[in-house]
Amino acid sequence: MIDHPASGRTPHAGHTLLVVEDDPSIRTLLTSALGAAGHAVASAADGQEALSEAGKRRPDLIVLDVMLPDTDGFRLTRDLRAQGVYTPVLFLTARTAVQDRIIGLSSGGDDYVTKPFHVQEVLLRIRAILRRSATPATGHGGGRAPLCYADVTLDHDSHEVRRAQRPLKLSPTEFRLLACLMARPERVLEKAEILQQVWRYDFSGDTRIVDTYIKNLRRKIDHDAPPLIHTVRGVGYCLRLPRDRDTAAPR
Repeated sequence: MIDHPASGRTPHAGHTLLVVEDDPSIRTLLTSALGAAGHAVASAADGQEALSEAGKRRPDLIVLDVMLPDTDGFRLTRDLRAQGVYTPVLFLTARTAVQDRIIGLSSGGDDYVTKPFHVQEVLLRIRAILRRSATPATGHGGGRAPLCYADVTLDHDSHEVRRAQRPLKLSPTEFRLLACLMARPERVLEKAEILQQVWRYDFSGDTRIVDTYIKNLRRKIDHDAPPLIHTVRGVGYCLRLPRDRDTAAPR
């Protein structure tokens, strides 16, 4: 269903958002707050309705409760990504363990807010995700020349990535991560630096999210030989062509 803004502000200045939450009071709170912030807001109470709304509304961002009556938000996000839907996702959940956060983000989510939450925090997180989605990891605007390294090409304007002329489907976060690596080829990037460039903050200092996304990116980028994404143990990651000694050591 579609919910109209709760104030006199018109939604055309904002984005289209989808709130997926089975608790009616939380769903009403979020749709009202997001509408008041100038966004057009659709809502859903379960996973099946969420898939339907996502297909009809094509939202710019999904605010997604992890615990739903018919599925969980992590599985729903993986299903969306498998269908080629890379809409940014902000998870809402009562789970506070770091491992749950890693699972959520590695499933294709973009950020994570724990319950109980302050509405203003949700609004700030949404604003940050939308800004990251619209801006390359290097912080420059549009109209830039494509990034190229070896047989990989990344085009910021069309949001397309190709390896050996084969198109690759990357999530927004995977795209920013690859852009970060390609902007500094053959340079070792520390995990903390990658967190700052790609996520714009440090997830409480936990760098395992970088490891998870590098693993996901490798499956797509390094599906073709030679492998380009290399691990520098104890430091971080580097985009470069293999060296002779790489054949004797795992990446």
